[in-house]
Amino acid sequence: MSVEVGQVCKGKVTGIQSFGAFVALEGEAGTQGLVHISEVSNTYVKDINEFLTVGQEVEVKVIKLDEASKKISLSIRALMPNPEGNKAPRREKNSGEGAPRRRRDGKKGGSRQNPGMSYKSDPELDGGYALMADKFKDLGL
Repeated sequence: MSVEVGQVCKGKVTGIQSFGAFVALEGEAGTQGLVHISEVSNTYVKDINEFLTVGQEVEVKVIKLDEASKKISLSIRALMPNPEGNKAPRREKNSGEGAPRRRRDGKKGGSRQNPGMSYKSDPELDGGYALMADKFKDLGL
């Protein structure tokens, strides 16, 4: 394959499936890649046919190459500006960027434990009612 990850290419949609669209790359005889449905737009795509049609010319970015299986993953979304109000793209896991996230209490990882909650009533505080339902009955509610 003569394409590289990060390369921007022009191509033509050759087929559409529920999971994505196949795109034949220009200038690359017999080279075809897949634009997964999640890479079609920076908005939610329920039906890919609302965004692409067979024969449509598109500009795509190569996002992944699998030499062993000769598969090329393409993205249209990667070439779109980030829509206002949406968060910046997430960092990839294990990318080595930044420090590990810390909890608010300054400790690493794990989850905070909630203090145990007691559902028993205290006769001195609730006037002797064992259940809130009893109090509601007495009040006529």
